[in-house]
Amino acid sequence: MTMMTEIQPSALALTPLTYGGPALRWRTEAMRSHDTPRLIHITKGQGRIIVAGLTNGYGPNNLIFIPPHTMYGIEVGPTVFGQTLSLPNTGDWPDTPFHLRLLDAVPQKDLSNLIEAIERELKPTGDSRAAHCHLGLLSIFVERQLQARDPQTIDKRRDTAAAKLVARYTQMIARDFHSDRSVTDYAAALGVTPTHLTRCCKQTCDRSALDLLNDRIHFEACTLLRDTATPIQDVAKALGFQSPAYFTRSFQCKSGLTPSEFRRSRGGSNRS
Repeated sequence: MTMMTEIQPSALALTPLTYGGPALRWRTEAMRSHDTPRLIHITKGQGRIIVAGLTNGYGPNNLIFIPPHTMYGIEVGPTVFGQTLSLPNTGDWPDTPFHLRLLDAVPQKDLSNLIEAIERELKPTGDSRAAHCHLGLLSIFVERQLQARDPQTIDKRRDTAAAKLVARYTQMIARDFHSDRSVTDYAAALGVTPTHLTRCCKQTCDRSALDLLNDRIHFEACTLLRDTATPIQDVAKALGFQSPAYFTRSFQCKSGLTPSEFRRSRGGSNRS
């Protein structure tokens, strides 16, 4: 059976990043990954974001880059506002995540102007060619900001052995989360013990290795239940669960709702 999970846009797109209430926390906080890059611009509020298994705080005028196939989840509280730019795979962006904190008014304004220009050209009255031209200018702006960073402000934690191990683990999850591989299986593939892997995950993002794995699976389950009419037993099978009953117990433990209840509450298909 071939299943579509999340629609992965190949075109440039801009979407708001706002608080959706407790019931919709999974839409931002649960671990997920995409086939194309993401650029998150925070304009208001603060919180935490996990990218490739490493937690960082964020605040206004922060720019966070998520490469393709990189797991991430972001806390979005009631005071937070930002935008997520879905980028085409053009090769103009780095291969690794970055987190820019723009402290000066001039680059803050330049960034806002560039994103506003992209947003304007993505409207029905705009021109997609112009939007991509502004995107090219945005990539140049980012490159210059990265080059101008004070070396003392660069987060060195990603260079530690623990962070590198967890990054590799999250890459494997992003690729294989739909299988029935356990934390023990992933640890063996990484050449470490499950205990050591969990210790490193707790160190870098304060979550266990199992939490990260289950969180990615949960996001996919929520997406399939919300956006498709796939029967629940087929969702369970596609995500590596041995039985629909086990999937139901696991999903209910995570969300407080059975898969059927979640689907009905989100206006999805009633097919079960």
